[in-house]
Amino acid sequence: MRWYWTMKNAFRALRRNVMRTALTTLGIIIGIAAVIAMMEIGKGSSAAIQQTIASMGANNLLVMPGQAASGGISFGAGSNLTLTPQDADAILSECPPIRSVAPVVRARAQVVVGSLNWIPMNIYGTTPSFLQVRDWTTLAEGEPFTDRDVRNSNQVCLLGQTLVLNLFQGLSPIGKDVRVQNVDFKVVGVLASKGANMMGMDQDDILIAPWTTIKFRVVGTSSTSTGQTSASSSAASTSVNSLSQLYPSSGLNLYPAPSATQQADTPQQVRFANVDQILVAARSADQVPLAIREITALLRERHHILSGAPDDFSIRDMTEITKTMSSTTALISKLLLSVAMISLVVGGVGIMNIMLVSVTERTREIGLRMAVGAEPGHIMRQFLVEAIALCLIGGIIGILTGFGSSYLVTLLLHWPTAGSPVVVAAAFLVSASVGIVFGYYPAKKASRLDPIEALRFE
Repeated sequence: MRWYWTMKNAFRALRRNVMRTALTTLGIIIGIAAVIAMMEIGKGSSAAIQQTIASMGANNLLVMPGQAASGGISFGAGSNLTLTPQDADAILSECPPIRSVAPVVRARAQVVVGSLNWIPMNIYGTTPSFLQVRDWTTLAEGEPFTDRDVRNSNQVCLLGQTLVLNLFQGLSPIGKDVRVQNVDFKVVGVLASKGANMMGMDQDDILIAPWTTIKFRVVGTSSTSTGQTSASSSAASTSVNSLSQLYPSSGLNLYPAPSATQQADTPQQVRFANVDQILVAARSADQVPLAIREITALLRERHHILSGAPDDFSIRDMTEITKTMSSTTALISKLLLSVAMISLVVGGVGIMNIMLVSVTERTREIGLRMAVGAEPGHIMRQFLVEAIALCLIGGIIGILTGFGSSYLVTLLLHWPTAGSPVVVAAAFLVSASVGIVFGYYPAKKASRLDPIEALRFE
């Protein structure tokens, strides 16, 4: 009941001078509105920055096969064929922090179109999810290849902007053929320009095709065709021309069967379903450490690695890009927090000044209340309630003004913004805190007035 009368007296005192009350709350309104607008704009900007850096691979992981060794000689990382497409499927289905996975088969070859040729920096055999892993979902032209193309080893591909510029010289490549290791690929899409990465390497100098096509038609073509050529030449030199036989009824054999020695020298290609690497995208950069732990445990189980034995694979994360993103977002957050604190301090000082003026103007009223039995605690509580009420009213209006300001910024300037209920709750708490902190001194001063001196005050 005591608090009810205290609040009633506080609001009655605020209604006595509406103009002064409005001017007092104006500082808090501007401060809270500035905080809300800046936090929403800053959060939207941070999200945009994170998305931009993520497109450069900040949340990507690269799973590489282990190293092979013979006679004490190591052949380096990636020389042991231990990763399979089934490993990629298992990582996607059994690791919750993973957003997308793409197996990759790499090749190094010349791309030929008519009389023009170019050796791209990267020729990747992969799946359509590669575009999701690298945040490359937007195509400049055409459409991506599908999972059916991967299953059927179809000869289709996507080209980066650098290849289009150097091989087609401004013309559209959609529907046209390019030749890679004497294998014709039909261009079905053109990747959007991505520019250089943090190391200055051209990301648009790339050709992407189904991994089954690159592995079984391009990577295996040179060795297979060479073996077949040598086998044919050997057979031609040792076989008798069957067309000149004296007895044709004995059977015409245009393609002599290879001998056991020839079969041993030129064995048929065996299609091992291994990949060169697996590219993994975590759901966010914060979940990269958890993703590494889960991928490690899963692959050790799938590869039947005993406890204490070394891994037959390695996982690399983009540490440098992740640190860049973390430092950038932290700097933005600290800058916005500093500006918000300055705005709130300015508003709080304004409230303290007005409350001090109010104490001076109401000195006779305070003395009269104390003379009729009011205790210092009652006076202090009334002025504290007045200050808190001013801050809460200003906070509510400031929150609405801040939301409106951020909406106008998005509508007129097209800046990214992002709202959050946490910001609203924090604004209410900050408003009350400002009222308590900056209203305490005027309330304390009012409660310490001498009743006799207060009654004499003119």
